Amino acid sequence: MPTVLQLAISRGGVPKLPILEAHVTPLGIAGDVQKNRKYHGGPNQALLLITAEGLDELKAAGFPVYPGALGENVTTVGLDRRSLRLGQRYRLGEVEIELTKMREPCRTLHPYGAAIGKSVYDADVKAGRPTSPRWGLAGFYVKIIRTGVIRPGDPITLLSDSY
Repeated sequence: MPTVLQLAISRGGVPKLPILEAHVTPLGIAGDVQKNRKYHGGPNQALLLITAEGLDELKAAGFPVYPGALGENVTTVGLDRRSLRLGQRYRLGEVEIELTKMREPCRTLHPYGAAIGKSVYDADVKAGRPTSPRWGLAGFYVKIIRTGVIRPGDPITLLSDSY
């Protein structure tokens, strides 16, 4: 069963650092800060979710990444990034989320290698085509459908497919 591996916050930027539990509001995890609110945060980008398996792929390609490195709030284990679709709803702990948008990487990720952006995002991802080998490597933004608490180890349950 897919589970939450890590929850993380920061005072802005990367990396985000692990926390023991997340109190999730409609705008994300209480205490998490986004420096550039023009591109980050808001109700449709309340959290960033990345799979541990995707991070493993990036590590194997030579990028020095780890849970929280790419600015994700939620790192999962056991979810296949290739099966995730915009519009799907999931339950994580007490929280219900909906996948809303693919994360488009920016220069904030350059400390992990200048080529990381092209390794996690391409024209097919931008066009919403999950057949891209890069699908989901940069992460998925989510909106909060139901607030509550999430803890590492909480199960992740698919509630509904794309709307």
